[in-house]
This record gives sequence, structure tokens and C-alpha cells, in this order.
Amino acid sequence: MSGQGPVLLDLDGTLTDSAPGILGSYAAALRALGHEPDPGLDMNFVIGPALVDVMPVVLAPYGDDRVALAVATYRRIYGESGWSNSVLYDGIEAVLKGLAGRRVFLATAKRVDFARRMLERFGVAGCFEGIHGSLPEGGLEHKPELIADIVQRYGLDPAACVMVGDRRYDITGAHANGMRAVGVLWGYGGRAELEAAGADMLVETPGDLLGVL
Repeated sequence: MSGQGPVLLDLDGTLTDSAPGILGSYAAALRALGHEPDPGLDMNFVIGPALVDVMPVVLAPYGDDRVALAVATYRRIYGESGWSNSVLYDGIEAVLKGLAGRRVFLATAKRVDFARRMLERFGVAGCFEGIHGSLPEGGLEHKPELIADIVQRYGLDPAACVMVGDRRYDITGAHANGMRAVGVLWGYGGRAELEAAGADMLVETPGDLLGVL
């Protein structure tokens, strides 16, 4: 897996522990729509996939079909405060610094302006040649199309690239573009999900990740 080709990195669950801000924003959005969130419900499934795909699932237990309103409400709340309630995983800054000289790109389903704001807050935005995510006006919300856009935009050879992420969407998005994919085990997907998705390699720690890259 080692080499000097371009590296694409997911954000939530790969570089950052973003769960508190994301889950808190979902709960606040539900309350804004008149619902009381179930504290016993495991909501980690919302971290990773496109917001527009998971919001109907979030609303279903409440019999609510106001998906567009819920998405807009979540984004407003997340943009006001949720985005800042996250931290870089231990060892990630060293990984990014260790990739100096490589072409490194962010590929996240998160809205690109929120992602850029987070990386700037952590002081690591300069480690990336390009920061890419879903668009504020809609579009590029799914990993296959997002990765394809990055490949086309920068003239990358997918066979020389590697995508790194913690969820099956990262793996399948990479493979859909003829790209290898590394699954990380400290995020929100887990070994079973990443193996089922066909990850080319799994890594246990950020230190292991830098070694294979």
C-alpha cells in the first residue's frame, strides 16, 4: 500500500471525533421540529453518509416527513455551534505533517464550508492541496461523485491514489472510481462494516496509518 501517490482523507471519524457536535445538532434539530429525541437510540449511523440520505431515517420514528426543513434546520444549528464541537484524534496532526510533500485532499460528505472551517480551527488546513465536500447549494453529497470530481479536477490517476476513511461509504466510493481504500478502526464504522465493504487494508491507529501510506 505504501507509495508516493495522492492521498484522499475523510474527515468525521477519520481525522476528527465529530460525534458530539453532529449528534447534538441532530437532537437540537429534532427539538426545533417539535420532537423529543430518544436518549436510548444509537445515532452513530448518521455519521458518514450524506445528510439527505439519513434524515428520513432520523425522522421516521416520529412520523415526520419534513425532510427538507429538517436538513435546513440541522445545517443552521451545526453551522452556528455544532461544527466547533469536535477534536482531532490523537496522532492525526503527526500523520498530516508526515504526509508533507504528498498530494493530500480532503473528501468528506460534510458541507465543504464547515469542513474548511474545522480544519482552519485545528491549524491543519494548509496540509491539504484541496478541501472538498458537499456543496452548500447541493451536490457532491455522495462519495462516488465527490471522489470522481476530485480526480477530474486535479487530473489524478485513480490507480495511484488511496482513499482513507472509517465508513463503508469511503470504501465503496473509492472502489467505484478504481481507487484503493484503507479503512481506519478508530472511527464510527468498525471492522465488520469495513471488511464487508471490501477495504484493501485496515489500520488500528494513526501511527499505523502513516506507516502504510
